Amino acid sequence: MSTDDPSPPPAEEAAPGWDAIDEVLRRWYGAATPWHVGYYPPLAFSDNLQGCSAFAADRHWHYVTYGLSELYQPHPEDDPALSGWGFELTLRVLRGPEAEPPGWAFQMVNEMAKHVNANSVPLEPGSRIDLQQAITGYPGLPDAPPSEQTVFAVTTDPQLGEIATPHGRVVFMQLVGVTAAEKARMVSSSTAEVLARLAAGNPLLVTDPARSGG
Repeated sequence: MSTDDPSPPPAEEAAPGWDAIDEVLRRWYGAATPWHVGYYPPLAFSDNLQGCSAFAADRHWHYVTYGLSELYQPHPEDDPALSGWGFELTLRVLRGPEAEPPGWAFQMVNEMAKHVNANSVPLEPGSRIDLQQAITGYPGLPDAPPSEQTVFAVTTDPQLGEIATPHGRVVFMQLVGVTAAEKARMVSSSTAEVLARLAAGNPLLVTDPARSGG
């Protein structure tokens, strides 16, 4: 993983999908410059994302991926109604005094993207990914804090929602950290019901790795 410029590749390579993501982010963050990472090897040669940006939002970091939707030119056999997988990932992480967004979150959204790409597992609101370890990647990632949350639940990002791009529809799927006990409640009721309870006091469903939930 390497730090890179948030703008698309050279001008001669059109990236209408990338431009569409940038456009919706400008509606929320204006001219703010995000922190951006590129992944190596890049998407064309791996299951990695092309990149991920993180914005300093209201008391949290907002991570948004590039690469699960079609950023450049679709293949002739692709479904014109959906851009790539039809979604990108987002993650909102509680912001403390740190000046830069935590690196572990850049790594973990890429791990979730690799899970999708390698296993051909599309995500949708209500999906759950059980990592069976801390969602932060602790203790394997250098800056990762410990966490009781071991599952990413998936919902539509409450601000970014869904957009139309030149290549088809893209939904911004937000990853939300939950505990094993909360996952069990999701199984017995629904992911949406448990997330609605969490959203009552946390409407943007910001993930706080220090939160415990029985």
